[in-house]
Amino acid sequence: MFEQSQIQEFKEAFSCIDQNRDGIITKSDLKETYSQLGKLNVKDEELEEMLKEGKGPINFTVFLSLFGEKLNGTDPEESILNAFKLFDPNGTGTVNKNEFKQLLLTQADKFSPEEVEHMFAVTPIDVSGNIDYKSLCYIITHGDEKED
Repeated sequence: MFEQSQIQEFKEAFSCIDQNRDGIITKSDLKETYSQLGKLNVKDEELEEMLKEGKGPINFTVFLSLFGEKLNGTDPEESILNAFKLFDPNGTGTVNKNEFKQLLLTQADKFSPEEVEHMFAVTPIDVSGNIDYKSLCYIITHGDEKED
């Protein structure tokens, strides 16, 4: 299901979440992980919902299975396209660069100005200042052929 390098990355992620190093991810492990990431107001109900996905104690094997279930059958390119479509109510296949930049700088997991400029360096933008998000999604999921 996973390549050896991926399994090693999952082991590292698991050990980062398993704060008390007992081999089981618990609600207190999740709470501490969120705290270290700066999110201090996570509700116990949210954490309990996460743990319910494991249908029992979440050891490394269950952790891997959960990731396999989440990743199996999903199309990352389609998911990204669907996210962009939220900003394209007319279905043009484009979003305005300046409006999108403003969203990236001010909403959710905010980008730094440098990150935005780095992204725009490989983003297909037409003369009207619109981003061809279908092409951008391809670049995000398959890489930019200019990088090779």
